[in-house]
Amino acid sequence: MMEQLKFLTMKYWVSVAAGDVQLLNGNWYVTHSGLVGIAHRKRCSGIRTAVEKSLSDPTAHRWVCKATVYRSAGSKGFVGYGDAEPSNVSPLVRGAEMRVAETRAVNRALRRAYGIGLCSVEELGYFSSRPEPSPGNAFASLRSNGNRSGNGQPRLRDRLCLLIRQHQLDPTLVKRYAADFCGTQELREASRELVESFVATLAQQAVANRDGLICKLNSYGHGEAVRS
Repeated sequence: MMEQLKFLTMKYWVSVAAGDVQLLNGNWYVTHSGLVGIAHRKRCSGIRTAVEKSLSDPTAHRWVCKATVYRSAGSKGFVGYGDAEPSNVSPLVRGAEMRVAETRAVNRALRRAYGIGLCSVEELGYFSSRPEPSPGNAFASLRSNGNRSGNGQPRLRDRLCLLIRQHQLDPTLVKRYAADFCGTQELREASRELVESFVATLAQQAVANRDGLICKLNSYGHGEAVRS
């Protein structure tokens, strides 16, 4: 695993701390920001996107986009397609399927243009059989008294999932960090107050210093417990 990361770092100059790649269920995946960074370093000439109207169905929120990446001004272009519909995107981005489809198309075109064999995080379908940990599943074990709020606020689990999606965090590592933060073996054993405190701390860290948070989370991937 670390050998693969070393290879990726040397070949593409990607950074885990910068969020260029993510480790999900023991596999490395490149992110959209990582791909755009590679394209910038390779002096990409341009990217063109378009909706494939004949394959899309706006009434069903089903979109197919085509992206063409031009490595240089005179290149013929490298094409990639991306699709998105309610069944393969997170509930958190429902209504934005067209943008998801465009991002997936751009990612595939960039991977093809620069010979990147890694699948991108954004290409993983919400119900894909590929190894993408679902934030909803990762935190499904939260106790019912820690899920619901009596003042109309989103459930703690939903707030955690939103933070993970917004800041592209690894759900499994966040869960381990949460259990360590709360001082329990399993997150479900923590009180609502402790979980609320963790959610607030995670949100603050993600905004104030995301790179530092990513480094902290990665330490849990090696079985190391870092107390807050």
